[in-house]
Amino acid sequence: MKILAFAGSSSSTSINKELVKFVLKDFQNEDINLIDLNDYTMPVFSVDLEKKGFPDAAHQFLKRIEDCDVIICSLAEHNRSYSAAFKNIFDWASRINVKVFQNKPMLLMSTSPGGYGGGNVMNTAKTFFPQFAANIKETFSLPKFYENFDLESGVINPDMLKELNEKIKNFKTEITN
Repeated sequence: MKILAFAGSSSSTSINKELVKFVLKDFQNEDINLIDLNDYTMPVFSVDLEKKGFPDAAHQFLKRIEDCDVIICSLAEHNRSYSAAFKNIFDWASRINVKVFQNKPMLLMSTSPGGYGGGNVMNTAKTFFPQFAANIKETFSLPKFYENFDLESGVINPDMLKELNEKIKNFKTEITN
């Protein structure tokens, strides 16, 4: 199984990327492609620029999705929405192919330092991603990242770890049936 994994963040110290890397430990025997959004930088989307053509990075991002079997991502929340880096990639990609996520099964996550765990961006994504052919099989939000996560151990809150493990198990069941 080919897994495309990413954090919806351009931060070099992304807590969402740390969550993705932790979850990927449960998929060690799979073909994992963990990408960095910084490798897909492009001009800020505008219809004027679109008239001049689409950036190669947008095509490359869509190709990564095309080449995978499943998507595992964790979205950063900036001002109650997607990060500008992710939104820009998403905007360009959706103009090339409105079915950005190409019906690939998705484990959608979010985390934040606050108590809502990126819940605003999660709720937005759960509502809108399916309109762009996301096949969301499971979701998970981790609140209070710095209290519930250790860079060496991963999720350290026992209740949160139990919930995450159940969601990973459910996701694996969904994608193998």
